[in-house]
Amino acid sequence: MCLLPVCVHAQTRSVAPDELILNVTFEEMEHVPYQGEMVLLTIHGIYKRHITLETLQQPDLDGFNWMQLGEDHWYASTLDGKSVKNMRRRMALFPDRAGEIEIGPFRHRLTLLDENNAWFEHTIESEPLRLTVLDAPVAEGWWFPVRRLQISDNWSNAPDQLAPGEGVLRIVRVSALGASPDMIPPMPELTSPSALIFPHPEKRLVDLTSKGPESVAFWRWTIKPRNATSAIVEPIRFTYFDTDARQMHEAVISPQRVAYDTTLTGETSPEVAPPDPVRLNAAIVSLTTVAAGLAGVLFGRIPGGRITLDPLRYWLTRLRLRQALHRASRDNDLAALRRAAHRLDALAPSNETRSALLDQLDTDIFAAEPASVDTRRFTRTFLGSLAGRVPENGELRT
Repeated sequence: MCLLPVCVHAQTRSVAPDELILNVTFEEMEHVPYQGEMVLLTIHGIYKRHITLETLQQPDLDGFNWMQLGEDHWYASTLDGKSVKNMRRRMALFPDRAGEIEIGPFRHRLTLLDENNAWFEHTIESEPLRLTVLDAPVAEGWWFPVRRLQISDNWSNAPDQLAPGEGVLRIVRVSALGASPDMIPPMPELTSPSALIFPHPEKRLVDLTSKGPESVAFWRWTIKPRNATSAIVEPIRFTYFDTDARQMHEAVISPQRVAYDTTLTGETSPEVAPPDPVRLNAAIVSLTTVAAGLAGVLFGRIPGGRITLDPLRYWLTRLRLRQALHRASRDNDLAALRRAAHRLDALAPSNETRSALLDQLDTDIFAAEPASVDTRRFTRTFLGSLAGRVPENGELRT
């Protein structure tokens, strides 16, 4: 790295001790850190000489995991009325054992200029440091020391208002300041006595800030009720240690009800007032007469010979969904195939073969390693399992 001069000092091969200084210090702490707890380290260099090239060498840091918090920061300042060059590096150290741990000297190898503008090498080094570390207070379980913990629980849509056959994606975001990504607890196993749960691979990221690394973990699951009844997803719990308050806490993510929306599954059917009389032109009257005649043929076997709108709506919906199923099968669109199949299933009487087909389809799609699905074979088998009767009054199975 080539650095421009910011001040005029005598350029000689003789270097005074106060011309080049390298200090390494710990952030002030009111307590002795525990094993695994973040300790911030600052390397600060002050240079009154023109530097042509430089390389900062750090010791092995045996006994620590560590992260450098961004690039080295070079800046100018005034010291004793003179402009000097500064270098600052921030590091986060995580002691991996208890006891007295020594940090050896940092060395800054510099290329300087002499009175003849010739280059020469000169190295400065910091004083060694010692750090006392205590054993972690947790003998068993996951030790998770953090300066700040933030948790958010998000759902792709309202979990208790799902459409028939629909699943919901749950994303829990865990953000920990003062921790490396590997320190966040493993993604927990989400449990429910009455729901299908498909975990997705977790993701972990880290943002390097001046206050230390802020690590983020994303835990994701797709959840679907096993049947039309609601399901309860059990709470998530894990412990962490607040390094500022010096206290152990338990983080609890509340349980959640997952259910289908009863207004979509047909559990409720509010009364609809009859329409006011209207005037129809001759073309509309003729079209209505033809439609009524067709409905009479289609539904002649309905007890009492009644012609109602609900069965007509049922058959039209069923036809539309069968067409959507064939289209999704042809296009190999698994999302559309699943959606159409589950909605057709909600329109038909219960069938163990069809339920097994749908469960297997969900497993193939949402597994951590999705399996290949023969969409045409699934469509043939699924349609063969559909019952042919018309539900009374167009009632949907729930």
